[in-house]
Amino acid sequence: MPKLATRMGRAKPSAIMAVADKAKALKAAGRDIVSFSIGVPNFLPGEHVYAAAREALARDSGQYGSNRGADVLLDAFLTHLHGSGLDGYTRKNIAVGIGAKHVLYNLAEALLDPGDTIAFAVPYWTTYVDIAEIVDAKMRLMPCPASQDYKLTPAQLDAALAGVKVFLFNNPCNPTGMVYTREEIAALAAVLVKHPDVWIICDDIYNRMVFDGVGYHNFVTARPELRERTIQVDSLSKTYGMPGWRVGFIAAPESVAQAFTTLNSNHITNLPEIVTAAAVAALAGPQDVPERKCADFQARRDQVVAALRAIPGVACPQPQGAFYVFPDISCAFGKSHGGQRIGNDVDFCNALLEAKGVACVPGSAFGDPNALRISYTCPVEQLQPGMARIAEFFAELK
Repeated sequence: MPKLATRMGRAKPSAIMAVADKAKALKAAGRDIVSFSIGVPNFLPGEHVYAAAREALARDSGQYGSNRGADVLLDAFLTHLHGSGLDGYTRKNIAVGIGAKHVLYNLAEALLDPGDTIAFAVPYWTTYVDIAEIVDAKMRLMPCPASQDYKLTPAQLDAALAGVKVFLFNNPCNPTGMVYTREEIAALAAVLVKHPDVWIICDDIYNRMVFDGVGYHNFVTARPELRERTIQVDSLSKTYGMPGWRVGFIAAPESVAQAFTTLNSNHITNLPEIVTAAAVAALAGPQDVPERKCADFQARRDQVVAALRAIPGVACPQPQGAFYVFPDISCAFGKSHGGQRIGNDVDFCNALLEAKGVACVPGSAFGDPNALRISYTCPVEQLQPGMARIAEFFAELK
């Protein structure tokens, strides 16, 4: 029998979806399940987005579109960038893809040859490792434990960048929810200036979900000379409650945007007209829904962090963005629950799901086996009971 390509031996299914699927199966079997697993925003966009989609459907041309993205969508994203303080880009710097995962995969194909090195901090979004392995890139990981608030330091970055082709940076961060201050961004940017042969990818898809007045800050605004080798990645999924619409963007040097467009011509051809119309409406229309949800998520963050910090032994740095909390739960290792020994984060999450019906993702999926990720976007009426079940589980450990 013919064999699959070698790269398929390096491809892995999503660890996050595995937990979500197990929680769904238990719920289908009649269990009362609270899922803190999958990172979906759990709200829908405003009615103006659906109105634009319906109008586009009524006048659908049925034709191919632009590999780069429709001009009206590129212009809407340029305006969106302006709102984030990122000016000086034109349509030639922009390209669109089928969500942020596709965007990151295209960038890996465009920037990394087999054996090249990509560097990123730990904890990381699981897809970073998956994509690097598929394209046969080497990885240089920079551990950022809870003791340093899960944040990368300038010294760490400086020590790691020798021989690196791509530095991938996530702010606000999935899975930790941590956000870098203006001063922290400036300090990291000063290091990046010293390494002129490194491409910089800024995965900033949560940039409109920042709490406590910290604000969103960026390497390009801190050091404009970095623009010529920095790629901004953004998406509609989290900000606008549109993960299933699959719309992602880059703002990049012209050469990168053109390479991305060429790959689109071979991968996806174009975004559908209806999706394009909805995306334009989201970016250019009223922003009340995402603004309201940002305030809601901040309030939920406060509730979750307070509940976790009330548990003896749990360390929980304060996240200031996205909709995740990433507590260090290693105090539970070596203990037992109902006769089941907990040796690591996977044991902990399995026992928690079986005993209390609460689904969380083990931290090892994100490179940190001392923690777990809580995505607090579940229905609001499930939030307090879910956190109470976690507290009960800890209290019952022996």
